[in-house]
Amino acid sequence: MATLFKNSLLSEVGTVEQQFLSVSSTSRATVIGLSLANLTDSIVLVSIRVENTDTATSAFFVKDVIVPPNQSLRVINGGEKLVLASNMNLYVQANADASLDLVASYVEIV
Repeated sequence: MATLFKNSLLSEVGTVEQQFLSVSSTSRATVIGLSLANLTDSIVLVSIRVENTDTATSAFFVKDVIVPPNQSLRVINGGEKLVLASNMNLYVQANADASLDLVASYVEIV
């Protein structure tokens, strides 16, 4: 089993939900860091959704969380982790166009 440290970067996240991490059927992943940066002069609300394609279910990891103007929010930091099984995806969406940058750090086990 190989352990790979990876990053996922998204620029100018907006009102259309975007996938930022997809775990294949032959691997697992653990998100060890997740930061959002508000690019605007206004409050932005952000939601992150976890999807399990095996069971056709999904749930919000965070829903409509406030990111202050020109500030960042660490959704996952320190000792917190988000463990993802095979065939799981992460999505992000904001309430304003081109309003957020996202940086996710994760460990993939293949």
